[in-house]
Amino acid sequence: VGLLLLSPLFILLILAIKLDSKGPVLFKQKRVGKHKKHFDIYKFRTMRIDTPKDTPTHLLENPDQWITKVGGFMRKTSLDELPQFFNVLIGSMSVVGPRPHPIPLNIESQEQIHNYLLRHLVKPGISGWAQVNGNRGEVKIMSEMQDRVNFDIWYIENWTLWLDIQIIFQTIINLIKGDEKAF
Repeated sequence: VGLLLLSPLFILLILAIKLDSKGPVLFKQKRVGKHKKHFDIYKFRTMRIDTPKDTPTHLLENPDQWITKVGGFMRKTSLDELPQFFNVLIGSMSVVGPRPHPIPLNIESQEQIHNYLLRHLVKPGISGWAQVNGNRGEVKIMSEMQDRVNFDIWYIENWTLWLDIQIIFQTIINLIKGDEKAF
């Protein structure tokens, strides 16, 4: 249902990406999901195709120089995340759950963060309890990751359908208001 409702927006974003820069519309990256199973997460491409490969964005010398004009807008509004509804459709993700991390961050975090692997007891989500409570975006220090994991564990231990509905509505409100941690 979400994909059908969002299809006009998908078409507009696809056209904008194609008019703004060369390259594919979608970007895929390996992430870690339920039971530590790897899967491809889909996003709209926000960076130029000549961006150095295998280099995390935060390690690039000037990461903003690689982000396209449309990509910058999509990142600020989180519209680049919309293709993850396809991940929900194929069963690798849920609408709500702990956000999946890239494999290198997952490996680093499981070695340094208490109870990190508990996040993998459930499907990862497009949005989650940590995100609606301000723990989203780039992690600059590991204490931020521990806070995020603590929210994820609380969500897993206290899950209800009503909680998922609240998270969905809070996500929509946050998208409308904007979020300085969106990148």
